[in-house]
Amino acid sequence: MGNFRIVHMSRKNDSILFEKRIILRMTQKEIADKAHITVAQYSKFESGERNIMTASFQIACRVIEALEMDPTRFFHNEYVIGEEVYHNEQGRLSYVKTGRPVDEDVTEK
Repeated sequence: MGNFRIVHMSRKNDSILFEKRIILRMTQKEIADKAHITVAQYSKFESGERNIMTASFQIACRVIEALEMDPTRFFHNEYVIGEEVYHNEQGRLSYVKTGRPVDEDVTEK
């Protein structure tokens, strides 16, 4: 069984969007395209400049689903910051879901 690691705690309401995107190893553009919104719109949600909870329900659901989350669980605050991790063969902490090391940066493609 893995451990849980909390990261990027300086972020507030936008933390879950940011965390899920990084965990999925996707760029803001990829999420925006998947949600059928502009990168600027998504960026405002992730930066906290715009609150996803006050966006139209349709847009909020598309963004949440693009991040592979369930809208019902999201709106009931059932998601938490952090992802299950384990020590890989090299002794590095890695995400259980993707196997990606937690200290690896995600860059634009």
